[in-house]
Amino acid sequence: MRRTTRYPVQEANSLWQIYKTVSFWKVVKNFIVIQLARYTPFLNMKNWLYRTFLRMDVGDQAAVALMVMMDIMFPEKIKIGRNSVIGYNTTILAHEYLIKEYRLGEVRIGSNVMVGANSTILPGVEIGDGAIVSAGTLVHKDVPPGAFVGGNPMKMIKTKEERESEEQNEMSSNEA
Repeated sequence: MRRTTRYPVQEANSLWQIYKTVSFWKVVKNFIVIQLARYTPFLNMKNWLYRTFLRMDVGDQAAVALMVMMDIMFPEKIKIGRNSVIGYNTTILAHEYLIKEYRLGEVRIGSNVMVGANSTILPGVEIGDGAIVSAGTLVHKDVPPGAFVGGNPMKMIKTKEERESEEQNEMSSNEA
């Protein structure tokens, strides 16, 4: 199960009550900063925008590709480790607005992680160090360190141990 905190709502669905959850002006500011970051090709500037205006924890040499959509309401709940790559047009959510409740949860992306293009990362998940998420994946649960995952719904393709064994075999065959 993902690590989210649930907040029940009584009246109309939770999206109708959005500005009881988060300030309108915070959303406006976040929208502007995220749109600037989505289109800027300069990684240092993009990371500076995330850190300075959205209070995100972004590691050194993290590379967020063009068109990545960070959570517009709670970007401060997103953490990206050092030397990770977030692929083109990926969406990272820290909230879910549902009919009878809304949920909030931190997203933790480890160091040296590769997230393929057009992936969606849901709130409350952790992607371990060195993991690979293939393009177009719906990340709906934790990804172990070093694992290779993909698909919708996400499935384990290779464990860290299987990847390391495969790399050893390749190195051995190249030496021969």
